[in-house]
Amino acid sequence: MAGETAFLELARLFEALEETTKRNEKKALISSFLKRLGEEEIQPAVSFLTGRVFPEADPRILEVGERTIWEIMKDNKQTLLIKKKITILEAMECFNEISKMKGKGSRRKKQNLTESLLNQATSLEKKYFIRLLLGEMRIGVVEGVTLGAIADTSSIELSLVIRANMLLGNLGKVAKIALKRGIEDLKNVNLTLFQPIKPMLAEMSYDLEEVFSKHEGQTGFEYKYDGARVQIHLKKDKVKIFSRSLKDVTMSIPEIVELVKKQINAEDALLEGEVVAYGTDNKPLPFQYLMRRFRRIHQIEVMIREVPLKLYLFDVLYLNEELLIDKPYNDRRRLLSTICKPDLLVERLVTANISEAKDFFEKALKHGHEGLMAKALNSDYTPGKRGKKWFKIKPVETLDLVITAADWGYGRRRGWLSNYHLAARDEEKGEYLNLGKTFKGLTDNEFFEITNHLQKIKTKENRYTVYVEPKIVVEVAFNEIQKSRNYKAGFALRFARINRIRYDKHPENADTITRIRELYEKQFKFKAKLENTSLKKDEMKDK
Repeated sequence: MAGETAFLELARLFEALEETTKRNEKKALISSFLKRLGEEEIQPAVSFLTGRVFPEADPRILEVGERTIWEIMKDNKQTLLIKKKITILEAMECFNEISKMKGKGSRRKKQNLTESLLNQATSLEKKYFIRLLLGEMRIGVVEGVTLGAIADTSSIELSLVIRANMLLGNLGKVAKIALKRGIEDLKNVNLTLFQPIKPMLAEMSYDLEEVFSKHEGQTGFEYKYDGARVQIHLKKDKVKIFSRSLKDVTMSIPEIVELVKKQINAEDALLEGEVVAYGTDNKPLPFQYLMRRFRRIHQIEVMIREVPLKLYLFDVLYLNEELLIDKPYNDRRRLLSTICKPDLLVERLVTANISEAKDFFEKALKHGHEGLMAKALNSDYTPGKRGKKWFKIKPVETLDLVITAADWGYGRRRGWLSNYHLAARDEEKGEYLNLGKTFKGLTDNEFFEITNHLQKIKTKENRYTVYVEPKIVVEVAFNEIQKSRNYKAGFALRFARINRIRYDKHPENADTITRIRELYEKQFKFKAKLENTSLKKDEMKDK
């Protein structure tokens, strides 16, 4: 009967998917399973497959951490002789109930409900319930594989499935429409205001010549502000603002809401822009202070005075009941300029001259911004997709850091130690202090090579991580250094990427914590510092 598929069957699928690295085999396994599901089972099953209990735009969270799971498993001596079959829908309902528990006593209630679920589960089900609760599925199923499986199962062209997912931002819902309602309903999927869509992504580049070669002629260069990307939905007097990760941040930035209501001349619109925090000297504040502001829902009036925000718009995706994502970027920019004043638009230069582009890049840096965005004038808007229609251009700063541990990879990186813990040397204490992790930058051959090296110098390990002697040095590019309470060093690297392995360097020649502090301070040549504000007090508490 529809709706009675056991979660155990899904767990067996997870196990089979984890045992193969072949993309087509994964698609076939998923497709075969989807065919057997009832209509209401499809959405939760697909969400579980991709490692998300709830889709990106869903504000619900489980808040069941490793400590809670450890306490349950440590104290659990109960063995049920007859275990009740748990269906996919029952598992989803349990996760829904866990997410609803808030306030005083909620941790204990979450623990009790989680314990009840795990007590009823078989050992295989328990394994994947725990992974789902912790957000660590690691079965090698990326979104693209699932999209392909949905297309194969429904016999609908992959491009239509991808487009529907771009507009809905909910893969489970897309699967349900494709498999049970058919191609016409999928074709009719459209953008819905106040339901956020995935943002278009850009390739990273450090070479303007590459940009011009890909865009073949004039390119639109925009300031890349050191701010937070926002998606603004407007319909008459109603405004909602979503972050890059599709979270609703409307309550945290009421002054931006009021600005949109007063200064956007449109009945309805979906706009994209950057919100930037500024200090008293009118220099932009570092990104981390803006993020603290975004998380605030109390004392907002104080925050508005202490950390003023500015909005810069760069795109319009929907205007007066018309979807614009298939129109060229230059046309969308022209339409955007008709509904707002010039001072709300991002600074832009359209040129085919590399010297002019370099001067514009230097100008952006001197104003305290990250760099430039380079956009092909004829580019359409492809939500959630990364490509060479858009490039991010940023200055390159590198550090020589030591690997102190590495996590086992999954999916394509399964079998390799491929997520590296990076540390700088504390020259006073002679120890290495972590600054963050990255899996970006190395080739497959380098993953294989460094895995062998790390295995030879390991000091201890657990299921996911191998800890090693601090012997291997890597050159790391990054975007920014931030203060952080999550690492003993007190700092964290933003957007770290390994350029190369430095076998020629001894760990004692790695960059030091003193160098990290110097680079952190250097960032404020063109940026503001936050002094004597509520957010600054928050930072001191974090320490």
